[in-house]
Amino acid sequence: MDRIANHIITYKKRIVISFFVITIISAIAQFFVTVNYNMADYLPSDAPSTIAMNVMEEEFDGTVPNARVLINNVSVQEALRYKENLEAIDGVSDVMWLDDVIDLKVPLEIIEQDLIESYYLNENALLSLSIREGDEVRITNEIYDLIGEDNAIEGEAVDTAFSQQMTGSESLYAAMLLVPMIILILVISTNSWVEPVFFLTAIGVSVLINLGTNLFIGEVSFITQSVSPILQLAVSLDYAIFLLHRFSDYREQNYRPEEAMKLAIKKAFPAIAASAATTFFGFMALTLMSFEIGADLGLNLLKGIVLSFISVIVFLPALTLCFYKWIDKTEHKPLIRPFRNIGSNVLKGRIPVLIIVLVMIVPAFLAQNNTVFTYGLGEQPETTRVGSDSREIKETFGELTQMVLLTPGSEIVKEVELIQELKQLNEIKSVIAYSEAVSSVIPPEYLDESITDEFFSENYSRIIINKETAAEGDVAFAVVEAVQEKASEYYGDDILLLGESVTLYDMKTLHHKTT
Repeated sequence: MDRIANHIITYKKRIVISFFVITIISAIAQFFVTVNYNMADYLPSDAPSTIAMNVMEEEFDGTVPNARVLINNVSVQEALRYKENLEAIDGVSDVMWLDDVIDLKVPLEIIEQDLIESYYLNENALLSLSIREGDEVRITNEIYDLIGEDNAIEGEAVDTAFSQQMTGSESLYAAMLLVPMIILILVISTNSWVEPVFFLTAIGVSVLINLGTNLFIGEVSFITQSVSPILQLAVSLDYAIFLLHRFSDYREQNYRPEEAMKLAIKKAFPAIAASAATTFFGFMALTLMSFEIGADLGLNLLKGIVLSFISVIVFLPALTLCFYKWIDKTEHKPLIRPFRNIGSNVLKGRIPVLIIVLVMIVPAFLAQNNTVFTYGLGEQPETTRVGSDSREIKETFGELTQMVLLTPGSEIVKEVELIQELKQLNEIKSVIAYSEAVSSVIPPEYLDESITDEFFSENYSRIIINKETAAEGDVAFAVVEAVQEKASEYYGDDILLLGESVTLYDMKTLHHKTT
């Protein structure tokens, strides 16, 4: 440590300039880091929903709808024109409406009403569509321009677009709340007005370098992008406090600034290294999670801890020695009195405190078993366009989410029997398959491929299931399990199920395995 400290003292100006240059480069580089807003991408490759999605992409051209558009007060023909306009938007695909599941030449009155009411109810049309991943913000804005204020859009892609727009601002709001609180605490607990600036500069430099070096990783999740800077600041700020407090102590003993800093580095290093190592290995545990969001966040925080450690041991001493006179000029009297005799008072209360802790353990353990976890993005505030649109669609058509069931082969008779059983399940509103949309008595080979390709591939049949539940929750997950069980009775373990609810169900399953 003597050699390191001597080099820091000797080359302090070069170190400060180098760190600031790297920080500026990193601050620019962070704007080029790809941020992933799709949590499904972090499921392991062997997760059932991941396998199902890969198979469907190979077997079928269509995708699972990730948005719903409500058009109010329209005729069937007007709804069809809206459908054409939606299909014309770059990045929108697989727009599905009533004409895709029934022949509109047939009077609607003689067709099963549950099926019709999933798409057209009281002259309101509900269209399902897929929005291309990565372009959610642009595409949803174009859809807003098309449908205007009187209509609505909701869905997974819309929530993703909202998250993209909110992530940066929410992180900024959090920083604007956290940093002033930290500054206030540091000002109260130190004897210099400028010393808190040194603390925050040292950790802020490491945070910006960490964000910029994510460019070498390729991409990070939006959770990591928004959470890791705040966590890094919170867990590593004490490193800087350890060092500068040591430096102040030695200066009070009349050591020259350079000698005081050299001694401070040597004395503070074991405490800082121990604190960093504890945090490092704690975050390393995240990288072992099956749900790969843990590895994404854990790797970023591990890198952040290492950079904070280097910044405090190398950059902060150099910065302090360059500007320590500012600390001297801005000294103030202690704003809080020292806590005298606090140790003896704590010892007096050790038995009652121990009893209270032991008593609280049992109800706390029982309470944590009843914690409700949310695996999706959840409901958006109704004060936003996203939240109000979602509420309007649910009030008009009720809760409705789609799942896609892939079954091996194309046995129509078996498919018909399965569909009849699926319709009997609670919360299933309608089922769309070849036997329902076309006919169970017309062999698929007699029809044009443009019709049959919607339902059959070389190896699988596709069944679309509309369920009257939210995307997640006990009821939604119970429906997923019930559909899997019924389909397995007919096709064994060869069935594949996908959709937002299925993805969230897999996240829940992985979470329980991890814990």
